[in-house]
Amino acid sequence: MRIVEEREVAVTTIALMRGVVYRESDEDVWLALVRHVAAVRDHFAAIGVGVVVDDTEGYAYLKTVDDDPDDPLPRLVRRVPLSYNLSLLLVLLRRRLLEFESTTGEGVLVVSRADMVETLRLFLDDATNEARVVDKVDTTVKKAVELGFLRPLRGQTDQWEVRRVLKAYVDAQTLGDFAAKLAEYAQTKEATGE
Repeated sequence: MRIVEEREVAVTTIALMRGVVYRESDEDVWLALVRHVAAVRDHFAAIGVGVVVDDTEGYAYLKTVDDDPDDPLPRLVRRVPLSYNLSLLLVLLRRRLLEFESTTGEGVLVVSRADMVETLRLFLDDATNEARVVDKVDTTVKKAVELGFLRPLRGQTDQWEVRRVLKAYVDAQTLGDFAAKLAEYAQTKEATGE
């Protein structure tokens, strides 16, 4: 039995090092994580990394723990700089996810390419050039998929599921700050007559 436990901890540890683990798509790994969460946390704690498990939403991921700001450990979990377009898309999707959960709360939020084009068009410099807008949106969506915030739906070429892990990365404070900037942006556009 000990060998089975060690293997489950190893598989879970490797899966977490590769990225976010989801209950719905990584069921075996998720069950092993739930069974051995203390051992997995102990493993990562030794190298300054925490394991975040959200049972309600069904995902888990690694996060650097800053225990000693004067003498920090080297980062194992790399930070990924986000472009303006990607940051904007993630905040807008997070806002849509919040609206979706407050109205239906059931199922998953699915967005189309057309939805994202229309959402981002307002904020892009060359919004009048349709080909450039679509190209920028496609590039941004591809990066969001790579980072695990969007998942393409099977058999659908332009439909994506918004992954709930986005809630961990774009919190209420960020949404509040963004809402204030949007209001400021709208006032500026109104004042300039655009």
